[in-house]
This record gives sequence, C-alpha cells and structure tokens, in this order.
Amino acid sequence: MTARHGTTTPRPPQLLRLGGVTVRFGNSGRPALDAVDLDVAAHEIVCVLGPSGSGKSTLLRVVAGLQQADAGEVLLEGREQAGVPAHRRGVGLMFQDHQLFPQRDVAGNVGFGLRMRGSSRADRERTVAGLLDLVGLPGAQRRAVASLSGGEQQRVALARALAPSPRLLMLDEPLGQLDRGLRERLVVELRRLFHELGTTVLAVTHDQGEAFALADRVVVMQDGRIAQTGTPLDVWQRPATEFVARFLGFDNVVEATVQGEAAATPWGKVPVPDGTPDGPCRLLVRPAGVRLTPTAEGLPATVAARTFRGTHVALLLQPAGGPQVEAACALRDAPETGERVGIAFAAPDVVVLDAADG
Repeated sequence: MTARHGTTTPRPPQLLRLGGVTVRFGNSGRPALDAVDLDVAAHEIVCVLGPSGSGKSTLLRVVAGLQQADAGEVLLEGREQAGVPAHRRGVGLMFQDHQLFPQRDVAGNVGFGLRMRGSSRADRERTVAGLLDLVGLPGAQRRAVASLSGGEQQRVALARALAPSPRLLMLDEPLGQLDRGLRERLVVELRRLFHELGTTVLAVTHDQGEAFALADRVVVMQDGRIAQTGTPLDVWQRPATEFVARFLGFDNVVEATVQGEAAATPWGKVPVPDGTPDGPCRLLVRPAGVRLTPTAEGLPATVAARTFRGTHVALLLQPAGGPQVEAACALRDAPETGERVGIAFAAPDVVVLDAADG
C-alpha cells in the first residue's frame, strides 16, 4: 500500500501463519483440513465462516494446540508451534458454552488465568476490575455465576480470556447461545473493544451476519479448504464461487454464455460487467440487481411469494420460462402475490463466478 509523497505504509507484522496444514480423522477419504494456508496480521480480526463440517473448528483447535496436524506448520510470531502444548502458546480461548467455573464468583473466574500464572493479588484485583469495566460489568466481582444472564456470562468469559493478555484471542461460536438481538448488540461492542485493546482475533462461526459485523477479514471454508478470503464487503459483493454465493444466501445463479456486453441465460439476455471475457460461465444476479418494470418492458413474471425482511420485501418471481428469481424491493413498491410484473437486470449486481468450486 503506497501513501502520498511516495512513502510506503508499513504493514502490520504477521502474528499467525498456517502453511499447508492438513488434518485427517480415521480412514475418511476427505481430510478435515486440506493443505490450508492462512496468515493473520497483528491487531487483525479474522472470522472463519462456513457450514458444519467445513473444517473451521478443526482449524481453531490446531492453532490452539488442542489438535495435532498431520502435515504443515503453525507459526506464532515466526516460531513453529509443533510440540508446544496449548497452555504455553500464549493464546486465549473462548468457547460457545463459556465454560465458567460455577463454584467461583465473577472475580475468581476472570482472574483464574492470572492466578495460575502467579500474579500477585493486587495485580489480579486491578486487572479484573479494569476488564470488568471494559466489558460493561463494573463492580461485578462478587456476583455468583449462577446469577448472571447469558449475555453477562459471555462478557465474563471474554474478560477471563483477555486477562492474561494473550497474543492471539480465539473465539469458537462465541455468541451462538444468545438470542439474535443480544448477539447483534454484543458483536458491535466486541469489535469496538478488540480495536481499542489492539487484540488479534481469530474467530469461527457459522453465522454470516456475526462474522461480517465483527471481522476485518472473512475466510469462507468449504470441505476443509479456503473457498474465499477478503474484506466483508468484498466477499458479500463479489462471492468467488457458486458455493460461496449460495452459502451467503444468494440463489439467483444460472448457467450463462457471455458474448460482448451481455450473457445468454435461461432468463434471456443479462448485462455483465465491463471486461467480462466471452464464453460459458456461472452467473449470479444479486437480488438488489433485479429491477421491477412494467410487464411489457421486461422479462414477464408472476410474484410467487413475498417475505417481509424489516428493511425491504424479498420477492420470489416466477418467469414463464427459467428458474425463479429473488428480488429485493422497498416495502412501499412491493407488488402483491399473484401480480404480473416485468424483470430487468442491473450489470453492477451481476457477478461472474469461478467455473469450479475448488
């Protein structure tokens, strides 16, 4: 990255590097992790996203030292971690079920790692008080774990993971047991807190909304491999493959043949972005790029279903020929089920997908 006046903006050093990491369980033909390469920079928040069985939790366990890799290397600050036990890696772990000690109060939970490290009582008390302030639980030191709500337990677990000042904090479905409203509030607080502390974070989740709100960079996994990596905006706007597109909830994917400025599809001619090479491909039209027109001015279709999504209405449109099309429409403009409409497509929301999914 080059700044003005010809100077070069220094890149943060790599804190974590995975090189060709492979994990196999039993005699299964497909590895849980298949030659995975991944770098995480200091102070970066990286969220690994994928469906169940994609390998994301196995990746986390390998970095933590809870799972041995069959091949490849794990480097923390440039040092190979093979043979280094989990408790000596200097990483923090926070799991979905929090794993708090019910017999200890909040202070006893948060200060547990510091106590095991031999910190003085005064240092523990000072650190615990500061962390509880940071996570929004000031003065909660003497509260019993059983008296805490789910969100409060999540905050205590986070404070406990942060207390030893880990060089890398790893989160495994950290908000999975909370209701959606609380998750949405806490994920904003977590991102603010991690940036405030300069914490390097590697998190895994199946919840794309959680990942996109928290992360500086998103890594989408498929069958033990990385299908795509990029900023949340990049991945959302330009999914690389049909797998990524469908995992993100985009279903307007069809076979197409590009020729010039348009592609021939089951929906007729669809405009494509400038510079798209000619030839066969798979095409995604994001719902925001499906425009409603008078019937005579577009592809004729019938409104098969409509679903209220809060900020907009999702329409399922059935053309006379070809697969159904999902469109996003403002509430005030949304037609009723059974109405006839026309469909037009906007090139900025058309994405040419990679031919293969890895």
